[in-house]
Amino acid sequence: MKVISWNLLRRSGASVKDVAALIAAHHPDLLFMQEATEEIEALPSVIGGHLFRQHLHQRIYGLAAWSRHALLQPEALPLPVSRMPGRMPPRIAQIVRVHGVTFANVHLSHGQILNRRQLIRIASALEGPAVIIGDYNAVGPTKVSGFKDIGPRKRTHLATNILPFRLDRCMARGLLCSSSLVLHRGPSDHHPILLGLEVVRDSVLDLQRPLAIA
Repeated sequence: MKVISWNLLRRSGASVKDVAALIAAHHPDLLFMQEATEEIEALPSVIGGHLFRQHLHQRIYGLAAWSRHALLQPEALPLPVSRMPGRMPPRIAQIVRVHGVTFANVHLSHGQILNRRQLIRIASALEGPAVIIGDYNAVGPTKVSGFKDIGPRKRTHLATNILPFRLDRCMARGLLCSSSLVLHRGPSDHHPILLGLEVVRDSVLDLQRPLAIA
């Protein structure tokens, strides 16, 4: 299974044509997007396939998932929020299930304690083979029990065109990674990441257990 994740950079970043060109160049089975505006809903009319976009509260953008084949309706998993004054609006993880694998498409908060709490919340809600992929906004190591960081180690974001960070990541449980690449950035301020994934046979356990979304 070939999977791509890309933070599009709302409004001024990657357009529908840019995303369609990425699909045409790399032929992913799944493409997860962050900071996806309403414009991205035209993607199936340009390149085919199926798309779901989930809006973030008080934001012009949200999370989107594109697939070559029909998808079940994704679920929105509410994530921990900050209680500090002036906190950012609540965030969600977009939960998509494909071929017995549960994917969590994420655009986590900038707070380095908060985004780790959000990761723990996501991991605890997923059963069986699972992938947490997207813009982690995390600086430094990230560790989640049972999950392995399989994303590329190269920098994926250039803050203010000066400081490089590895913000776009992928952690997985019960899957093997055959390839892990950082792709050309294009008009966004984030590089897409591409991964080749395969389910470990012994990990096909508890697939019929319900997703634990509270």
